[in-house]
Order: sequence, then structure tokens, then C-alpha cells
Amino acid sequence: MAVQTLPFIEQERASTGVAGLDDVLGGGLPANHLYLVEGNPGAGKTTLGLQFLRSGADKDERGLYVTLSETSAELSTVAASHGWTLQGIEVFELVSSEGLGPDAEQSILHPSEIELGETVRGVMEAVERRRPMRVVFDSLSEMRLLAQNTLRYRRQVLALKKFFAEHKCTVLLLDDRSNRDTDQQLHSIAHGVINLEQSVDQYGPERRRLRVTKMRGIRFRGGEHDFRLDTGGLSVYPRLVAADYRMPQHIAVVGTGNDELDTLMGGGLARGSNALFVGPSGAGKTTTALACTRAALMRGENAAYYLFDEGPGTLLARSRALGIDVEEYVRNGQLKLVPLDPAEVSPGEFSNMVRQAIEQDRAQTIVIDSLNAYLQAMPGSKHLMLQMHELLTYLNNLNVVTILVLGQHGLMGEMRSEVDMSYLSDAILLFRYFEARGSLLKAVSMVKSRTNRHEDTIREFRLGPQGIEVGQAITDFEGVLAGITQYKGRMALLADGPGPEAS
Repeated sequence: MAVQTLPFIEQERASTGVAGLDDVLGGGLPANHLYLVEGNPGAGKTTLGLQFLRSGADKDERGLYVTLSETSAELSTVAASHGWTLQGIEVFELVSSEGLGPDAEQSILHPSEIELGETVRGVMEAVERRRPMRVVFDSLSEMRLLAQNTLRYRRQVLALKKFFAEHKCTVLLLDDRSNRDTDQQLHSIAHGVINLEQSVDQYGPERRRLRVTKMRGIRFRGGEHDFRLDTGGLSVYPRLVAADYRMPQHIAVVGTGNDELDTLMGGGLARGSNALFVGPSGAGKTTTALACTRAALMRGENAAYYLFDEGPGTLLARSRALGIDVEEYVRNGQLKLVPLDPAEVSPGEFSNMVRQAIEQDRAQTIVIDSLNAYLQAMPGSKHLMLQMHELLTYLNNLNVVTILVLGQHGLMGEMRSEVDMSYLSDAILLFRYFEARGSLLKAVSMVKSRTNRHEDTIREFRLGPQGIEVGQAITDFEGVLAGITQYKGRMALLADGPGPEAS
């Protein structure tokens, strides 16, 4: 017997007022249902509730904020702190100062079945009077205290759910999770559940994450999504899924701006790939990345350079001194130079920045300088690998040239890195110091390339007034990569000046 397939019916959506959360939900909350928003005090539930109602008010949808825990004046203050007003939103205080007076028979401080019934009736009367399309109920912890037992509490929430559905309201129930024993009770009743979390590291601000744990009838993006609570409300940064972004691959190699370096790398940098510049501090990684960026700018491309380690003023001054000035490109907007504090930025926020640079600013070259500082923004190396893998795959899928800078510990001899990025990198350009003729010199080599047939040589490298200089292969020295150099001949070096041999 054939199974009959019913036609797909697109559900009406209600925007949450948070663009990133709407993206996670695939367009917003299915309208006319009841949703649970849970999180510890301070997680951002009230702000999300106000954003939800404000979004409706902007579309001339009537909104009702039912509060048992905050006063109307407090809510007005919260809204004003974000630059909002409560115009178009009715605030209904279930417990007023009259209700707590000496003449009142009941007090919210002494919960009873009578008070719970009065509370529910008060909500229903407010809905009947106002006829809102959106409702925020803050908070369930107060109703839980009034109910005194789980059965009565569940019945009252079910009654409210049925009542709101009959009146075609989209409802957010806010809960501070004061009693975790009832969490599953609420989860089974609600049409969807949104969890807000915040954690405090040893240094820096608290990290905030959002997770949609349940949403009936729609596909949503699972997992944790970083978000920020700041002036203007919540900003949610959806977790990056590289497979959602793909364009036809165009195999092409672009130059670095230096012919010798291009020869060493097998032609230059391949589009749709990433290159890791790794070596000790001061070896020339950032300057080489900057030279490659300038070459892209001179081709007419847009680029974004993310600075975790130094300020833009220092970088621009260095670029001028080395003859690779990029300040004019910063001024005309072709180069986006973004200084970042690793203690303040979250991984999701950074991924969102990169997405905007690619999708809105049309950047074709991305530089992350450096991964050492980026690591500090992560909760651990495992998360760094997962986040970076997704980000690099996304960039490769969009044919972007990506340059990653990674500093190693130490200057000479054996060196180590905080994290091993070699397996994620399509190409690795290795920088080293070595000693010769009483001078500290530098060497560069291409140790890996998945896209180009590169040289296996080790070339001398230095920074001069015309930018980077790459010399001939170092054939008379051994142990350069190990940092323990032994001289075996009389080859000419860049430091010797013109001439085939050293004098």
C-alpha cells in the first residue's frame, strides 16, 4: 500500500528581533505557539523578551509583557539602556503595591492555591483585554513557588498554553531554572526550548552561548552559538557550518609580489586554499603576509587583515619603512584592517566577522595574525581545531586565499608551537634563523603544498628597504632548519652584497 504524502505547508514565522537567532531558527519562531526561554539570572532572558516584543511592535503587532518579578519602571529602565521605548507594549504587573498592602488578604510572600488561581486569571483577563499577538511571561519561577507542587504547576502551565493557543498568541515563557527538577516538565509542554548560558573564565568577560534544545516542526541549526549582550540587545553569532557555503572551484595561482618567493612556492598562493606562515618571533612572517596582501590589493582585490598581536599603527609604520605601504588601501576601504583583543572576542563572533568580510565586503584575501593570540579566545585546543577547521573549509569553499600566521616558541635550536596546525594547512612556509660569518641571518623554505609543485630548497631571506628579499638556495650550510648551522663552502649571501662569491 502506497504511503500518502501530505503537501508541505510553510509555517508563519514570528521574528525574535535578533537576526542571528532568526538565522539559527531558519526564519524565526513558528507563530502562535508557546516557547520556553531558560537561563540563569543575568543570562539575557529579559532583554531577549523585550527584543521579541519590540520586533512585533515595529510591525504593529500588539505586545504584552506579564511580569511577576520586575516592575514596569524597572522594565522601562532596561529598555532605555538599550535605546528602546515600551511604546506599543503593555506591561502588566500581576502583583502591585496594593496587593502587598496590610488590607490584602493574600500576599505573594505567602503562596497558596487561591493566589495561583488569581495569578492565572489575571493573565487571562489581560490577554482578553489587550488581545496581543505576542506575549512574554516573566517569570515561571514565581508561578512555581505559588503552585507548591509539580502537578498543580504543570496543570496551570498547560491551561495557559491552551488559552494562548486559542487566542493565537506567540508566547515566550522566561524561566531562571531555580528548580531543575521541573525542567523536563516544561520541556515536554513547550513547543520549543531556547537555552541561554554564561560562563566566566579566569580572565576577560563572561562568555555567553545559546542553544536551541527543541523546536517542533522546523529544522534549526543545532549546537552552541556564541552571543553578546550589549547596548542594543542580544547579538547572536550562528555556528559556522562550512557545507552550507560552496561555490564552483576555480583553480588559479596568484603571486605574492616577489618573483623569487613565487618560484620557491611553486607559483604563489592558490585560490581556495590556506597557507600557514610559521616560525620564531621576528623572522618575517607578518611582513611576508603583508607583502602578499599588498600584491592582492594591487591586483584590485579586497582584503581583510585581522590583527590579534599588534596595533594597526605599528603595522602601518612597519609597512612604510619596508616599502610595502598599504595605508592608501586602508583609507579607500579596499583593505579592512581589524585589530582584535583575544580576551574580548569569542570564536563565533570572529567567524561572523570573517563571513561579513567575504559576503558583504567581497574580500578575496584573509589574513589571521596570529593563531597564537586567537588560541587565547578559545576554551581549549580541541575547540580551536574544530572552529578553525570549519572556518578554513568555509574560506576554501568560497575560493578565498587565506594566510595564517603562527609563532613558535624559542629563537634558535628546537622550537615548538602551542598548537599543531600542519594537518589543516594546504601550504606551509617555514621561517628560521641561522648564524653565519658572525651575523644572524634568516632562511625560508616551503615544506608542504597540496596545490603546487614547490621547491625543496632552503633559501636565504631578509627584510630590506624594498620589502622582502629571497636569495638563492643555501647549499653550503647544513642544519639551518635545526638552528645549528655548519658552514660547508663559500656561497654568496644576501648580506655580502653583489658578487657570485663571498669575499
